[in-house]
Amino acid sequence: MSAGAFDWRRTPGLGSLTGATLMFLYAPLLILVVYAFNANRLVSVWSGFSLDWFVVVANNADIRAAAFNSLVIAVVAAVVSTAIATAGAIGLARGRIGVAGSLAGAFIVLPLIVPEIVVAITTLIFFSAIGMKSGLINLIIAHTVFCIPFALIPIRARLSELGRSYEEAGRDLYASEFALFRRILLPLLLPAIASGLILSFVVSLDDFIISMMVSSAGSTTLPVYVYGMMRLGVTPEVNAISTILLAVSVAFVAVALLVGRRLQRTDFSQQE
Repeated sequence: MSAGAFDWRRTPGLGSLTGATLMFLYAPLLILVVYAFNANRLVSVWSGFSLDWFVVVANNADIRAAAFNSLVIAVVAAVVSTAIATAGAIGLARGRIGVAGSLAGAFIVLPLIVPEIVVAITTLIFFSAIGMKSGLINLIIAHTVFCIPFALIPIRARLSELGRSYEEAGRDLYASEFALFRRILLPLLLPAIASGLILSFVVSLDDFIISMMVSSAGSTTLPVYVYGMMRLGVTPEVNAISTILLAVSVAFVAVALLVGRRLQRTDFSQQE
């Protein structure tokens, strides 16, 4: 660094401000997790460590059914949305799309900009207009559409980083378009595809607004069920369910980071 250059990391008070911000963001989560292991029925009064509330949650048939619905919806929506996002990202990045393609790309990421309540209401109106009342199918379709931009962004960013040199080299060797995709693009895109898949899964699993608007009897998801429990007040069961959801989300994010780093190292070693 040249003499006299500004180093923002040495800004006075930056460390304290960062610590206070992190505390503000994560202290409520820490408190929730701690009181999920509280033996007392009163969530604000600590009386000892216990796993009883996790046992109660595991033995509740309604909670298990809601968790199963959430898991099925999240898995299907993540797989389908990532497949669509991969095809869309390749088309937008490699196709001759012009102005119409740019508008299509803008519409694809529109759910990230529009408030989720608007997306939920319009989705509900659409299903009502066509008379579609299929429960889980409605939720899977709604979650898939909502998750596509979350999967598209990392894949499209990866394509921008790669450029076209690998594909041009493959074409010079008379590779077909399918061979280019299978042997060149797909292996190079795997870190981004894995990130998009896991991000879509977590977004779908934790979604509340769209699920609440679109779900019907028999297709209640876990976040919607937790909301129904919260209307009677915060209970230890709510803390236990929230802790489980938090643990699952953190675990999947950690897996995404590990898979991405491992695949990137493999990619670099192949380039060398």
